[in-house]
Amino acid sequence: MHKPLLQLHGFSVSYGAVEAVHPVDLEVRSGEIVTVIGPNGAGKTTLLSAIMGLLPARGGMELDGRRIARATVEGMVAERVALVPEKRELFGDMTVKDNLLLGGFPLWRKGQRDQSQRMDEVYAIFPRLGERCAQLASTLSGGERQMLAIGRALMARPRLLMLDEPSLGLAPLIVREVLNVVASLRAHGVSVLLVEQNARAALRVADRAYVLETGSVVLSGAARDLLHDARVIETYLGAVRA
Repeated sequence: MHKPLLQLHGFSVSYGAVEAVHPVDLEVRSGEIVTVIGPNGAGKTTLLSAIMGLLPARGGMELDGRRIARATVEGMVAERVALVPEKRELFGDMTVKDNLLLGGFPLWRKGQRDQSQRMDEVYAIFPRLGERCAQLASTLSGGERQMLAIGRALMARPRLLMLDEPSLGLAPLIVREVLNVVASLRAHGVSVLLVEQNARAALRVADRAYVLETGSVVLSGAARDLLHDARVIETYLGAVRA
């Protein structure tokens, strides 16, 4: 069994006096895809933001067995943790290539000058980005923008990649394509924590899953088991095939 990469113990997040995420326990092992599914407003994005250090949190967090007393964005980036936010936040007036170079800046600042090799690795994962490397990010389709957002994060060679709603606003065929690439990241040694409202698509690519409702984990287990769990089917999957 792979060793734990990220562990949360009694991890909670509050906005002032309001607790948005109640104490949760969560684990992502090396080389594993873990998904957090649940309805809008369940606290999924808040959870990722707090792990990344964008929001203050209480409770315990360990990364590769080492306790993180207080997460900061700079500290988590240095620990090779990357977050692709829901809005993707690309630089539309910059080319695909320049967006990717910007993603690799933390390693460049550390003296690593292998940007070309890392870019070739990203183009191998997303051939379409290679074809459009000179295009402005603003001219890309929704699916291509999502690929660029993930590719930019991969330029920093993360060991943990956190994705917030990567399927948002994408056509079903493109959702499948993007999530198939997410699944392939295992082979590149990247662990993934995937927050996704498209429960069926997420459960199909993940190894394990947590169901978050009103800030609390109400179910967890192997993704293939939750895909056939009566409560998950009734609440999140319905009879429609995605």
